[in-house]
Amino acid sequence: MSGRAPVRDLQALHDHLRSAWSAETSSKWGAENPACGQCSVTALVVHDLFGGEILKTETPAGTHFYNRIEGRRWDFTLSQFDGAIPFDDTPSSRQEALADTTLIQYQVLKTRLDARFR
Repeated sequence: MSGRAPVRDLQALHDHLRSAWSAETSSKWGAENPACGQCSVTALVVHDLFGGEILKTETPAGTHFYNRIEGRRWDFTLSQFDGAIPFDDTPSSRQEALADTTLIQYQVLKTRLDARFR
């Protein structure tokens, strides 16, 4: 996959996400729970940078998006939940994840992370 960041960079991504998330990337963001509401926008940007698939699962709070890359599940926003959630690993799409966020939120997060991983 040309143009994609190496998968080894996924290990470093979580810290970068925490500093990139804000009220500009999710209206549910808060300093006490920075991952809150960031799942769809994060899944989209991770997909841009690393490829793989966008997956979803249903939770009591609604649809939750995350990624699978090279056969491994990556959920960078799991910390928004108080406890364990079920993972259905249902295939999703960019269109479905984008419908759960805004184009502006997506562009802000993408811009903040592109420079670090391209």
